[in-house]
Amino acid sequence: MGGGGQQTDSGEPAKGGVVGPVGGRGGSAVYTWEEVQRHSHRGDQWLVIDRKVYNITQWVKRHPGGIRVISHFAGEDATDAFVAFHPNPNFVRKFLKPLLIGELAPTEPSQDHGKNAVLVQDFQALRNRVEREGLLCARPLFFSLYLGHILLLEALALGLLWVWGTSWSLTLLCSLMLATSQSQAGWLQHDFGHLSVCKKSSWNHVLHKFVIGHLKGASANWWNHRHFQHHAKPNVLSKDPDVNMLHVFVLGDKQPVEVVITILYLFGPPLLIPVFFTIQIFQTMFSQRNWVDLAWSMTFYLRFFCCYYPFFGLFGSVALITFVRFLESHWFVWVTQMNHLPMEIDHERHQDWLTMQLSGTCNIEQSTFNDWFSGHLNFQIEHHLFPTMPRHNYHLVAPLVRTLCEKHGIPYQVKTLKKAIIDVVRSLKKSGDLWLDAYLHK
Repeated sequence: MGGGGQQTDSGEPAKGGVVGPVGGRGGSAVYTWEEVQRHSHRGDQWLVIDRKVYNITQWVKRHPGGIRVISHFAGEDATDAFVAFHPNPNFVRKFLKPLLIGELAPTEPSQDHGKNAVLVQDFQALRNRVEREGLLCARPLFFSLYLGHILLLEALALGLLWVWGTSWSLTLLCSLMLATSQSQAGWLQHDFGHLSVCKKSSWNHVLHKFVIGHLKGASANWWNHRHFQHHAKPNVLSKDPDVNMLHVFVLGDKQPVEVVITILYLFGPPLLIPVFFTIQIFQTMFSQRNWVDLAWSMTFYLRFFCCYYPFFGLFGSVALITFVRFLESHWFVWVTQMNHLPMEIDHERHQDWLTMQLSGTCNIEQSTFNDWFSGHLNFQIEHHLFPTMPRHNYHLVAPLVRTLCEKHGIPYQVKTLKKAIIDVVRSLKKSGDLWLDAYLHK
C-alpha cells in the first residue's frame, strides 16, 4: 500500500500505480487512480477528497454516518459527496488528517472513471454560488411554525375525543388527524436529520432525536444509517437500501402478474412502516445497544397510551396506533417512491454526483399543496444535490439546477402529482412482468 514509488525511464508510473516517495503515512506519497481503485474492498478502503488520498479502512467503523455510506465511495472521488453531507467540511477535515496517506499524481485527473471534468467543475461552481447567496441558511420561524402545526394536530386529535366522544366517525377523524401529524413529523425529522435547520449540528441531532423519537417512536441512528446510503447512491442496487428492500413485497410462486401487482400497491405500502420498519427499528436498537434512541422511542409509546388508554383500553389503543401507521405508511411510500421508483435502477456505474442524482431522481410540480403534502420533497432533485439545504430554498435553486442540466444535456424531469403516481403503478407493473417472466423461464 504505497510501497515502491518507482518510475520507468519514460517517467510513467511503474506497475503498481504509485509514484514518488515510499510509504505514505505522512501523506507524502502520490498515487494513480489505478492504485486507489484497487483499495475498494471490505477491510481495505481508500478514497479521494480534493485530490487527497485517505486510507479509511479503520475509520469506517467510527464514522458517525455509519460504515456503509462511506464504504460506498471506496476507490472513488468522494469530494462532492463529502461537501454535500457535511454543513461544515473544514471542521470535519480535522478528523481526516490522521487518515491522509498522500495525493493524486500531478498527471492524474481529479475525477475517476473518466467523469466529465467540465460538468464536475460547473456543479462545484454552482455549489459555491449557493453558499455565497445564503441558500444553505435556514429560517427558524419556518420550522417553528411547522413544528407548531404538528403539535396542534396532535392536540386537536385528542381534544376531539375528550369533547365529543369515541364514535366510529370521530375515531376515524382522529386517526386521519394523527396520520397527518405523523406524516408531517416524518418530513420534519427528515429536515433535522439532514442538519438543515440549526447552525450547530449538535442542536440538529438533539431535535432530530426529539422529533423522530418522541413524536414518532422511531430511531434517529437507524434512520441516519439507512437514509444517507440512499442519498449517497440513489437507485444503485446493493447500495441503496430503498431499492434493495423492494423484493420483500414480491411474494408467492406462480401468481399471475395482476395478483403480484395487487399485493405490491395494496398491501406493500401500508405494511412498510407498521411491520417492516417497526421490526427493523427495534431490531437495530437492541442489536446495536442504542439505549438512548430506545429511551426516546419509549417516550412516544408512553405518551400515546397515556392519552388514548382512557378512551380505548389497551387493545383499542394498539389497534388505533396500528391503523394510524397503516395510513401514514401509504402516504410515506407513495410520496417517497414517486420521485425514485420510475427512474433508472441499476448497478454501480461510477457517475459524477450531478448525473448520478438526476438519473435516479425526478421532481413533482410545485404548488402549496404539493409542498405541504410531500414535505417539499417534490423538489427531490434539489434535495439530493444539496441535502443540507433547508427545504424552503429548493424553489430558489431549482432554476439554476435546470440551467446546468440543460447545458450538459442531462434530463431534468418534472411531473404532475397524478402522472407521478401513475408512473409508480406502471413501474410496478413492469417489475411484475419481468419477475414473472424470469420465474417462468428460469
